[in-house]
Amino acid sequence: MQFSVKVIDYQKNMMLNICDFDLLGKDIVQDKLTMSISKSYYGEKFVNKEEAESLLKKSSIINMVGKNSISLSIELGIGSENGVKEISGIPFLIVFKI
Repeated sequence: MQFSVKVIDYQKNMMLNICDFDLLGKDIVQDKLTMSISKSYYGEKFVNKEEAESLLKKSSIINMVGKNSISLSIELGIGSENGVKEISGIPFLIVFKI
């Protein structure tokens, strides 16, 4: 399982943008809403499951798109299924750790 990630130092916090590898570069459209899963936002590097787990645990702010990314975060106790939203069947979740 591979993920595409971008790590950003944001106001002294580690922000992680992570998506399922196969979603990178796609636009998801539902009605008038378009979500771009761009390489500039999610595509700094590709990582395996173990590295993704490590990044998820260390990050304070996480933007996630895709079933695998969100399943992994929920498995780790990060985020909640109640917060998951979908656009055209593609789940996304934003987590702020306090």
